[in-house]
Amino acid sequence: MSGGPLDRAAGAWRAWVDRDTVGGGAGARVVRTLGSWVASPLAPRSFRRRPATAPQLRPRVSVVVPCYNYGRFLPQTIGSLVRQEGVDVEVIVVDDTSTDDSLAVARALAAEHPGVTVLANEQNLGQVGSFNRGWEHSTGQYVVRLDADDMLPPGALARATALLEQHPEVGLVYGHPQHFEDGTPPVPALGELSWTVWDGRAWLAERCRTGVSCITSPEVVMRSDLLKDVGPLDPRLRFTMDVEMWLRLAAVADVGYVGGADQALHREHAGSLSVNEGSGALLDLRARVDAYDRLFANVGDRIAGAHGLRDRARSALAQDALRYAAAAADRAESPAPYLDLSTEVWPASRQWRSTARVVARAERAGRTGRAGYGAVVRRIARRGRVELMYLRWATSGL
Repeated sequence: MSGGPLDRAAGAWRAWVDRDTVGGGAGARVVRTLGSWVASPLAPRSFRRRPATAPQLRPRVSVVVPCYNYGRFLPQTIGSLVRQEGVDVEVIVVDDTSTDDSLAVARALAAEHPGVTVLANEQNLGQVGSFNRGWEHSTGQYVVRLDADDMLPPGALARATALLEQHPEVGLVYGHPQHFEDGTPPVPALGELSWTVWDGRAWLAERCRTGVSCITSPEVVMRSDLLKDVGPLDPRLRFTMDVEMWLRLAAVADVGYVGGADQALHREHAGSLSVNEGSGALLDLRARVDAYDRLFANVGDRIAGAHGLRDRARSALAQDALRYAAAAADRAESPAPYLDLSTEVWPASRQWRSTARVVARAERAGRTGRAGYGAVVRRIARRGRVELMYLRWATSGL
């Protein structure tokens, strides 16, 4: 976030929401009440408070860790995995021709921990190829894809596999990720646990309605057998390969959510892919369009009403592009790239009244050199909408 008053206020808001939603505290009831006001229309198939925190059996979980030049993070990452209790953890580090000491660090950790295996790529395969190679060598009932700079909190795998064990119809489980900037990892929050299970097709329809993912990445635990059925990461995607895989799994199985605990620690730093090559609103929009296109190309024949869902997703993405166009116009910048994408994704958006209003504002700003007094109000309204959606996500996982 930048240092403006609006950004600082939003940062403080999110910190409060995260603290009291996941970990409990004096404001927990207030946060949950506020969250109920913006609740998603998606109703759960089942909900349980105070569920089991560990599986009855001791399932094997394979954690595939693609690594490229992240040797400095590996000791923390691997350490968070080998200390997981209640499960048998198989860690597979796939070194993708790193030019730092990643391979040596990984091998030293494997020598120290019997459950750690290292695969060294002979040529750079990227995130997708590296994960798929690691997954092919995995032996676990469940699988996790973990970036080499992220970590799992204590008990995360036991909590997720307990849900999977008791709900065989569920294909993937996720939970709340704690994001932190490079440095000392935060203490994971743990409050009153809950389980939510959604019908997979309904969850998929909700994601098509919004056009936005509700999952970061490291907090997801998947059934290996389902990946054998629908396939692992799609090599045609570079930035939203995870998103498409989760949507694909939801097309054939139900979706579970562990509430009340941080299920992953996601590190944000200057060298990460999401901050560099994967950043930018236009790139994000294009990547999401590609993810939904690949979803229906991969398993569209297994989704009832696939054509309507695809249209719903493309319309939602066009609306998102239009919101970015409006923000650009209010900054007295050209909204053309976003308007072009909106029209490309959903040609009917050219006739929307909201499109005409954005075009008119952009033309007016072009003549006067400024966006006008209403731009400030609109910016606050847009930011308010984003923060309400954050509240929905934090309190419900949607």
